[in-house]
Amino acid sequence: MEKDKQYSLLISPFLIMFVIHSNQIGVGILGFPRYIEAFAGNDSWIVVLITGTVFHVFIWMMYRILSEGNFDIVDLNNKWFGKWIGSILNCALMLYLLLGATVILRTFIEVIQAWMFPELATWIPAAIYLLLTYYVLAGGFRTVTGICFFGVIIPIWLAFTAASPAKLSSFSNLLPIMDHSLMDFVSGTKQMTLSFLGAEILLLAYPFIKKPKNSRIWAHMGVGLTTILYTMVMIVSLAFYSSGQLQQSIWSTLIAWKVVELPFVERFEYIGITFWCFVIFPNICLNIWGASRVGKKVLHIKQKYFVLILITIVFTVCILMTNRDQIDYLNTLASKIGFYFYYIYLPFIFLYSSIWRRVKKRI
Repeated sequence: MEKDKQYSLLISPFLIMFVIHSNQIGVGILGFPRYIEAFAGNDSWIVVLITGTVFHVFIWMMYRILSEGNFDIVDLNNKWFGKWIGSILNCALMLYLLLGATVILRTFIEVIQAWMFPELATWIPAAIYLLLTYYVLAGGFRTVTGICFFGVIIPIWLAFTAASPAKLSSFSNLLPIMDHSLMDFVSGTKQMTLSFLGAEILLLAYPFIKKPKNSRIWAHMGVGLTTILYTMVMIVSLAFYSSGQLQQSIWSTLIAWKVVELPFVERFEYIGITFWCFVIFPNICLNIWGASRVGKKVLHIKQKYFVLILITIVFTVCILMTNRDQIDYLNTLASKIGFYFYYIYLPFIFLYSSIWRRVKKRI
């Protein structure tokens, strides 16, 4: 009976697509094209495809790592590296997830302040978001997954608004193709990694999936959906702006929304930002849930109490950041840590787990 109850708390395999996709799409999509274009120019859309392909490899690595059993990365770190080193690695993961939640929330608040309410105090939207986050997390991972599902479905219609800027675009801006060096593509891919961060939540969500091995294809579909969306935004941005204009546009996607015409609203970007609240919310919920999950296992604190501690930390950091330079620094820090996580830690863990399994079979 207890086993049936626990099984009923798990999510269906196809829902991992929404979990991964919703955690990858965040506030970065509103302005990432200018950062990639600075390295790869008109070939930036190819950089997006390359980064998406690399993340499919990372997803494959994660499933290989997690195939050890019905464990998450916290359990495996402790198993492979012992209590002390494992705890250090797990605490680093917790801080990384907490940083991700803080970056997403504070950057989106900056968008609201810059575009809609310049005089809005930072603590007001931060408090609203974090109180709602606590309410969702109190319902467990199934509730968080439900938020991810609606965070993809409700704002999905915004993808069709790309047609309006496309009408005024010059797609000859994409030519000539493959006009940049290998190092340009490498630098662009490194920069693009920040926008693809979020798939690492699989390392913690794996034990919460019914028949988790069956979810592999859905995880790849989540990354694929992210790649398609980013590629579409990048192509439209390259065609809509000249190189000089794109470099001067901090929020290029929002500016492009200005050309969307509806008979009942003059400033469509206000609608876009409003609906983007549904996109940002799952990011915050998943990152704080992941950090609290790690904290529960490492520090042996009840998750519902640890969530309150983490929310307080995120709230404090958000209100202490008062200017664009501080927010940029936090984004850069998250990008660097995410890069090292995916390109150093994940391959190392993958190789270590592969060697561990081979040695174990021979013994």
